[in-house]
Amino acid sequence: MTVPGRRSSTFSRLLRHGFTDPSGAERLLDVPELSALRDDPVLLDALGATADPDLALRGLVRLVEAQPETERQTLTTTLLSAKPFRDRLLGVLGASEALADHLARHPRDWESLVTYEAADLHPGVAEFEQGLAEATDAVSLRVAYRRCLLAIAARDVCGTTDVAQAAAELADLATATLRAALAIARSAEPADAAMCRLAVIAMGKCGGHELNYVSDVDVIFVGEPTEGADEGKAIQAATRLASHLMRICSETTVEGTIWPVDANLRPEGRNGPLVRTLSSHLAYYQRWAKTWEFQALLKARAVAGDLELGAQYIDAVSPLVWQAAERENFVPDVQKMRRRVVDNIPAAQVERELKLGPGGLRDVEFAVQLLQLVHGRSDATLHSGTTLDALAALAAGGYVGRADASQLDEAYRFLRAMEHRIQLYRLRRTHLVPEDEADLRRLGRSLGLRTDPVADLNREWKRHAAVVRRLHEKLFYRPLLDAVAQLAPGEIRLSPKAAGQRLEALGYADPAAALRHLEALASGVTRKAAIQRTLLPVLLGWFADSADPDAGLLGFRKVSDALGKTPWYLRLLRDEGAAAENLARVLSAGRLAPDLLLRAPEAVAILGDPGGLKPRGRDHLEQEVLAAVGRADDAEHAVAAARGVRRRELFRTAAADLIGSYGTEDNPREQDLGALVDRVGEAVTDLNAATIAGALRAAVRAEWGEELPTRFAVIGMGRFGGHELGYGSDADVLFVHEPREGVDEQEAAKAANRVVAEMRRLLQLPTADPPLLIDADLRPEGKSGPLVRTLKSYEAYYRRWSLVWESQALLRAAPMAGDQELADRFIELVDPLRYPAEGLGEDAVREIRRLKARMESERLPRGADPTLHAKLGRGGLSDVEWTVQLLQMRHGWAEPGLRTTRTREALAAAHAAGLIPTEEAQTLDEAWVLATRVRNAVMLVRGRPGDTFPSDPRELAAVARCLGYEPGHVGEMVDDYRRITRRARAVVEELFYGA
Repeated sequence: MTVPGRRSSTFSRLLRHGFTDPSGAERLLDVPELSALRDDPVLLDALGATADPDLALRGLVRLVEAQPETERQTLTTTLLSAKPFRDRLLGVLGASEALADHLARHPRDWESLVTYEAADLHPGVAEFEQGLAEATDAVSLRVAYRRCLLAIAARDVCGTTDVAQAAAELADLATATLRAALAIARSAEPADAAMCRLAVIAMGKCGGHELNYVSDVDVIFVGEPTEGADEGKAIQAATRLASHLMRICSETTVEGTIWPVDANLRPEGRNGPLVRTLSSHLAYYQRWAKTWEFQALLKARAVAGDLELGAQYIDAVSPLVWQAAERENFVPDVQKMRRRVVDNIPAAQVERELKLGPGGLRDVEFAVQLLQLVHGRSDATLHSGTTLDALAALAAGGYVGRADASQLDEAYRFLRAMEHRIQLYRLRRTHLVPEDEADLRRLGRSLGLRTDPVADLNREWKRHAAVVRRLHEKLFYRPLLDAVAQLAPGEIRLSPKAAGQRLEALGYADPAAALRHLEALASGVTRKAAIQRTLLPVLLGWFADSADPDAGLLGFRKVSDALGKTPWYLRLLRDEGAAAENLARVLSAGRLAPDLLLRAPEAVAILGDPGGLKPRGRDHLEQEVLAAVGRADDAEHAVAAARGVRRRELFRTAAADLIGSYGTEDNPREQDLGALVDRVGEAVTDLNAATIAGALRAAVRAEWGEELPTRFAVIGMGRFGGHELGYGSDADVLFVHEPREGVDEQEAAKAANRVVAEMRRLLQLPTADPPLLIDADLRPEGKSGPLVRTLKSYEAYYRRWSLVWESQALLRAAPMAGDQELADRFIELVDPLRYPAEGLGEDAVREIRRLKARMESERLPRGADPTLHAKLGRGGLSDVEWTVQLLQMRHGWAEPGLRTTRTREALAAAHAAGLIPTEEAQTLDEAWVLATRVRNAVMLVRGRPGDTFPSDPRELAAVARCLGYEPGHVGEMVDDYRRITRRARAVVEELFYGA
């Protein structure tokens, strides 16, 4: 008798045995059907050993209640007397609600778990075929399938088989099921069966002999006519049989479904015929197949139907599989496929995605398959469709380090075991780790984690996922280093040939040179070599993800040669993950940024500073430059210091541009492309203005000390005044001066001219730093006019001689350096010219249109494609800017927002004022931003200015990457450019020409 208010001893025992609902369990143990079992301690021990004792007990009660009266005692007696049976039955009931449902519907199926023979421990296809032999239709096939599945699950949860053996058994059961389903289909359509030969090729995990509990079974069908049959009719018959087979397995009946049969891996996917002849398959693979299709064929295995025909298919496609790594776009195709898989995971599920997420099963499978495709060309031992077998072969062949292979094997087994247990519970196709506490507890206990199942499960899962993620990055690259580094004697390494093959597959154009660089970087026993051996696997991956991996690796070697002995450099790359990835992106994206960096490698520190990529403002830069000039001994050293600051800031700007365009793990790709362009234009303008200010100060100090005899100002024009400079732009300027009080005008003019000449000389001296070219051709009278004028001279000229094009050019005039008060008075002088009262007259408008038309016909370089010239071509920079400038000159007097030197700002003001409709404004803005990005990208890639797309394929691909296109999408980039600029030109015709 239990004392009121006190827990019964049974309640306490149930708690100790892992029950979460002891009260409910007590009630279940008291049902009459369990009277023969309730007091036996063996039962409680066995229930406590299951993944979910409460679930196991509920399933047992249902099973016992479902037994006929005459059979109930047989079940209970067997349960108490046969430990192997007891462990199997309760193990299944505690892990799978779905199989408990099956046993309740088919109460005699528990007998399939009683046998404990040697053959029963490791059944194959023959044993499963025997288990399905009596199935005559879809319903009976499902019942027989579940009975076989029950035995597989029992061996799995009891540890009789490991996860790889369970996966193999599931694949063998699928093979037997496909054969049984085909037999049912053939018996239903004997005429079709007689007319054709039909082979079923398993793909994916079924083909790889590593199936899940619940998974699509991927297949390809191959058909041929029997002797004397018409081929067309035979293929139609084979198609009907194949379709019937798929329905038998996939359709939902009173006994549920087995699994979907998916034939979408066939040539042309769901758009292609379901069944093809062998010759049709081969014709497709030889001419049209994509890289991923050959990767999928790694796992192809003939499993059902005409096995001779299936073997012919495998023999025919295998050579094509092992040639896939030689395809031109092998690396971009494979990288694109992996990225697409990750990108398609819903954001809310990424952290719980066991299969496709970072550190998931697909990372292991992907890395192993890549290595197989690369090295399987010359090593037949790697020709396995099973992931773990292939991984073992890669380790045995030295393509993967043994320790890495062991860790990866362990992690893959753990993750697959998690996947199996998650699916087994309700026999549903899922790869998401559950969030419910009870589900996590059952999952943890099913994997042997009994102390704190939920916490232990999460810790182990994260640990194995981290191992997978790390080794996925390392696996493809690290053996390259082992091939060239002087490691311990007896260590198996890649041969130089194998290493070269892998580098070639990664996209390196000169594998021999790349190997030499690796040898120089990774050989030896120094601390520097050890750290670089750690860094290089990941760096090689980032280089390979760029348009020019060779340049990235060469650049890294040069930077490391220059900085390798400085203690902070390697520490920065090792300890600051962002620095290493940023450096890899910058070195492999083109020539400009690496050239700037290699002139002063210590600038690499910028890449590790969290705020290092943010542009410095004009005031900060000018203060730094003037301070450096003040410390210099002479003008040349002063301007050298100023140009050094400019070079560093150009590198900062270029690095930020590249990283914003490519995106990294810490800095996602910039989504606002207009903002990216504006930042570059503003930053380059500011640093050029600061450099000119430094050159002016140096030139004045060298001859006149602290003060020039005349007040002097530099006015920015063109893109310089518009704060829209690109990396390769000249600085368009006007020089204005005003003699100081008491100074003779001729003396003042001589001083002004001498200071301009000295500034230009200093800024163009041959040094390691890029020159800054000053262009004063927009001055009154152009090249024929004086280089420097007084403010009064400008006033007289503009009042009497100014042409409409000069007024248009003055729209960009903005103070840049020198005497600010003088510069402001110059701007006051020109404002009435550029924003004429009451706007432009019709004669002036016609003149501007005439000048624009003449420029289009005369200034476009001979042979240039007008649809692809970013500056002067259709819908390019000139089209958009002249359209905006015409609006400024016509309406700037009345609309203050139009009084700006910046194109995009003026365009936005015109739209706000109702001068341009929304769609047209967006079209012009999009075209201007794109054309500017193209010019910047060409400079970043080639290291020299250009207004059109490069003709060199590698450079063109690099420009595409800078513009945010994935590898292999160059054609899409060019098409997008033509489409966007064509639409812009239509707007220009309407708004500028009045068409």
